[in-house]
Amino acid sequence: MGSPFKADIVKGKVALITGGGSGIGLEISTQFGRHGASIAIMGRRMHVIDAAVSSLRSLGIPAAGFEGDVRKQDDAKRVVESTFQHFGRLDILVNAAAGNFLVPSEDLSPNGFRTVMDIDSVGTFTMCHEALKYLKKGAPGRSSTFGGGLILNISATLHYTASWYQIHVSAAKAAVDATTRNLALEWGTDYDIRVNGIAPGPIGDTPGLGKLVPEEISQTRESMPLYKVGEKWDIAMAALYLASDAGKFINGATMVVDGGLWLSHPRHVPKETVRQLSRAVEKRSRDAPVGVPRSKL
Repeated sequence: MGSPFKADIVKGKVALITGGGSGIGLEISTQFGRHGASIAIMGRRMHVIDAAVSSLRSLGIPAAGFEGDVRKQDDAKRVVESTFQHFGRLDILVNAAAGNFLVPSEDLSPNGFRTVMDIDSVGTFTMCHEALKYLKKGAPGRSSTFGGGLILNISATLHYTASWYQIHVSAAKAAVDATTRNLALEWGTDYDIRVNGIAPGPIGDTPGLGKLVPEEISQTRESMPLYKVGEKWDIAMAALYLASDAGKFINGATMVVDGGLWLSHPRHVPKETVRQLSRAVEKRSRDAPVGVPRSKL
């Protein structure tokens, strides 16, 4: 599918994408690069990062990869600084790193709950905190004439009502949305930085969909009239819109990109089914060969 945007819509900008080596993060990296941006990718697995950077460079996109864990402030600081040193500026931070799995709340350990909170919510704030000095108006490498930078936080719709077997992620993404709004208020006022979110629905060809809607329970879609599987392209186009001049007056908003799915009734999956599937799905995810998916464009 072709892009509705001009090829130079983010020309000259530098974007740092956490979790940018696979899934939605990689598609955002690719589409930002196709539309003129230079790309820095942060992730925990260097072989995934290297493969993603190689793929981006094969498309003529200036790209660099840095290993790091968003939960660790030292890693966040090092990667942000390395991005600035490599490209000479930082304009966009996309927080796409996330953790998720199906589990009944009574089977979820406090440590498991804490891990997802640390990756999704604490990690998001940590990256924002370390990127601030490079994103704000008048920062190094940034002309004050053009104002501040942009932060995009990848969220979800799980907490808009309630979701079966997703208490950990619902809590984490609720915190992400609150972080988005509060930083938009403070940093938008003080530093001219726009902070927005994107809440994807189920997106095909992603690790998240394989974990949350495995084949064994895919028949539950029939009970949800608005259930549609989106494409990574859909999320990347939303990100491009928010990063472009067309989105210059949008601040503190979380854009829902799910085909209206969150308006449907929650899916009902028997508790025992989740327990039986959880280990099998996690094992399948760990054992799957790692590769960089091709762009569908």
